[in-house]
Amino acid sequence: MARPNEEVEALLQEYADLIAITGGEAFKARAYEKAARAIGGYPADVSHMDVTGLREIPGVGRSIAEKVIEYFRTGNVTVVEERRARVPAGVRELIAIPTLGPKKAMALYENLHISSVGELADAIQAEKLRDLKGFGEKTEENILHGIALMQQAGERILLSVAMDPAEDIVAELSRIAGCERCAYAGSLRRMKETIGDIDILVAADRSAPFMAALTEMPSTAEVIAHGRKKTSIRTAKGLQVDLRVVRPDSWGAGLQYFTGSKAHNIRTRTIAVRMGLKLSEYGLFETEGGKRVASRSEDEVYARLGLPWIPPTLREDRGEIEAGLRGELPEVVTEGDIRGDLHTHTDLTDGLAPLEEMVAAAAERGYAYYAVTDHAPNLYMQRMTDEKVLAQRERVRSLDGRHHGMRLLHGTELNIGPDGEVDWPDEFLEGFDICVASVHSHFGVDRKTMTRRIVRACENPHVNVIGHPTTRLIGRRPGIDADLDEVFAACARTGTALEVNAQPDRLDLRDEDILRARSHGAKFAIDTDAHSLLHLAYLRYGIGTAQRGWLTTEDVINTWPLRRLRRFLRKDRAD
Repeated sequence: MARPNEEVEALLQEYADLIAITGGEAFKARAYEKAARAIGGYPADVSHMDVTGLREIPGVGRSIAEKVIEYFRTGNVTVVEERRARVPAGVRELIAIPTLGPKKAMALYENLHISSVGELADAIQAEKLRDLKGFGEKTEENILHGIALMQQAGERILLSVAMDPAEDIVAELSRIAGCERCAYAGSLRRMKETIGDIDILVAADRSAPFMAALTEMPSTAEVIAHGRKKTSIRTAKGLQVDLRVVRPDSWGAGLQYFTGSKAHNIRTRTIAVRMGLKLSEYGLFETEGGKRVASRSEDEVYARLGLPWIPPTLREDRGEIEAGLRGELPEVVTEGDIRGDLHTHTDLTDGLAPLEEMVAAAAERGYAYYAVTDHAPNLYMQRMTDEKVLAQRERVRSLDGRHHGMRLLHGTELNIGPDGEVDWPDEFLEGFDICVASVHSHFGVDRKTMTRRIVRACENPHVNVIGHPTTRLIGRRPGIDADLDEVFAACARTGTALEVNAQPDRLDLRDEDILRARSHGAKFAIDTDAHSLLHLAYLRYGIGTAQRGWLTTEDVINTWPLRRLRRFLRKDRAD
C-alpha cells in the first residue's frame, strides 16, 4: 500500500471519529469511514491524482476529493483542524482504548472531566462510572479489558506495519557499493504477529557507508546511536531500526544469531558447547584453538551442529531442535504452494472492488481456483438478499475459466448466530460451492454457549470453513471465550476446516492455536479475507502464521488440486 494512501486513510478515519464525538450526523461519519477504507485499499497512489481521478474511487465524492487535494497541497485539512480544536486532547487519548467508543469518551469528559487513561482507570476503581447513563458494571469490565489490551500492545506494532519500512531499508542498503548481502532479521523474519523493532543485517567489508546511509534516509527522524558495528535510528513513525554490519564470511552465523529467537539460540549454543564448540554472531569456533569451522551460511552452521536448516518461522524452541535431530522437521507450507484463496469479498457487500477486478487480480497471482464469498443477509448492514447473491452467481459462472483458466467457486460468508444457526436454509445453501461461517456478533456469551455455538456450525453439512475462528483483533479485541479444544475436535470430526485468516490485524487462528488444532487432526484454509485488490497480497502473513504453527501442504486444503478440494467441500453430503 502506498504511504500517501495510508496517511489519507488515517486522516479521514480520524475525521469520522471527530464527527461522531462532536455530535455530527451519523451518516456523515459513516461516509468518511467508507471513503477512508476505499482510499486505503486503492492500488494507485492518491497523491498524484486530481479531483476527477479521486472521484473514481468508490465512496469518494467531490467534497472528500477536495479535502484530499488540500491535504497534499498544504499538509492539513481545515475542517479536520476545526474539529480537532473542539475536542480536548484527552478525549482523543481515550478513543485509543479498544473497547471505548467516541461518544462514551466524550461523555466521560463532559460528566466526570476524565481526560487520560490513568484517570479513567482510577474512576472505574472508584465505581464512578456506574451512575452515568449508558454505563454499568459490564461496561467498566470491558473498558478495563481494553486498557489492558492497549498496555499489552505497548510499543509493538503489527507485522505488516513493520514489513514495509523494513523492505524499503533493505532495498536502499542493497544498492550501496560493497553490499554483498542484506536482509531483515529478528522477530520480523520469524513472522511474529507483532514487532518491537526492526533488525537489519548487512554483509560488507566496510560498515561506514551503510551506517551513514541509514542515518541520512528521509524516513529517519532521530539517530539513537551511531557506531561502527551497530547504528540505531527512529523513524518518523516512531519505529526503532537497528542496523548491524558483519563481514561477508560471517554472514550465516550473524543471520542465525540475530534472527533468534533467544530461546532457540540458547538451544543451538548448548548443542555447540556439547560438541566442544562455541557459537556466536561471528561464527562457530572450536573451543580449543579457536579455529572457525562454520559461518558463511546458515545451512553450514546448522549442518555443523548436526541439524538441517530450520525455517526462521519455526525457531521458537517449540520442539524444532528435537525434530531436526530426529530428521522429522516438517516441510512447512509456502506461498508458492497455495493454489487458491477461499475467502474474499467484492463491492456487492463490504469489499471495495468489483467482482471482475478481484477475479482478474487473483488470476494474475497464478491461482488455479478462487472463491468469492460475500457476506450473507444476517449481517444486516451489508444488505445482502437472495436475489443479489443469485445474480452474482450467474456472473461468477460467466467468468469461470476466462482468466488464465482459473476456476471460480461461488460461496458466501455466513454468520454464526447465537445458537449456532446460519443465514440460509439447507436447500438454499446447497447451491453454493463453498460456505465460510464466522462469528460476527454476540462475542460476550458464556464459554459453554460459545463452544456449543461454533460446534453446531461445524456440524452443519454445508459449512466448510470456520472463518477467523477466535474473532480476535490484535491489540483491539480479545478472542472469544470458548473451549477451543472441543471446537478443534469438532472440526476434525466433521471435516470442517479452520481458517488461518491472513488479515494482519487478525492472523486468526494464531500460531499457538494452530499447533493445538493440528494435534486434533483438523485441516486448515489460509485465506486473505480480501476486501480490496491489495489485500490479496496479505497471503504472506497468513503463510508466516501457518508456518509458525508447523502446517504442511497436507494440512492446508487450498494447497490441494481442485478435484481433491471439491471432495473435501462435499463433507458427508451425497453427490
